[in-house]
Amino acid sequence: MTEQPLKLPERIVLGLGGLSLFLGLWTLLSVSGLVPRQFLPAPFDVIARFIQLLTTPFAGATLPEHLASSLQRYLLGMLLAAFVGIPLGLLMGWFRLLDDIVSPIFEGVRFIAPIAWVPFAALWFGTGIGGPVMIIFAGAFPPCLINAYRGARFVDPHLIEASQMLGTGHLRTIVEVLLPASVPSIVAGLRVAAGLGWQSLVGAELIVAAAGVGFMMVQAQANVSTPTVMAGMIAIGIAGMLIDVLLRHGEALIRRRRGLEA
Repeated sequence: MTEQPLKLPERIVLGLGGLSLFLGLWTLLSVSGLVPRQFLPAPFDVIARFIQLLTTPFAGATLPEHLASSLQRYLLGMLLAAFVGIPLGLLMGWFRLLDDIVSPIFEGVRFIAPIAWVPFAALWFGTGIGGPVMIIFAGAFPPCLINAYRGARFVDPHLIEASQMLGTGHLRTIVEVLLPASVPSIVAGLRVAAGLGWQSLVGAELIVAAAGVGFMMVQAQANVSTPTVMAGMIAIGIAGMLIDVLLRHGEALIRRRRGLEA
């Protein structure tokens, strides 16, 4: 028997109920002394610290300034991954020879966790912007390439046949046929890449950065300032959620315009 999907008000009520239960259990553990408050501050302590960090510098900058530094690295890494991964994926989907050359290398490299590139990033770039950008690229590049490749491989053959009958060249076919037909798959890949890139950024900033939310959290941990660490985690979660919401709406809009969903 298939369950009926819940209506929006019911989902909101259930979501608020789950959040209230989580915050209540967190508060109970903190104020009861079962967990030392130094290591598990109460939610109101974390919220108060979060608000304070909006205007009070910590580790050389306020929380919005650290977040802006993180977003700058993130955007650079994501743009680099998209500008390299999407064209390469389309080309691999069109040229079998290129696919045969690149695939063995790509299949071996893509299973290396982005955080494993941290030692090289630190050696090559130090604490500059290059190290985190490299690690974000390592996390976001595979989904960009894979989804562009899949989009190109599953293009309607009739479109390609029509293009070839008109004598269209390879480059024009890729730009005017493969790319438009692959857009839904590419956008889905960008959404996956955005999440992996954001997670990779935070991991990178914990080790190879001199600014950013991850760097702020490391400095807070060194000073045993648990509320600051948790405030940074909240900022990371909110920023990541907003990025995903924007990409989700963009994906839905593109799919509706292409008639792929109601």
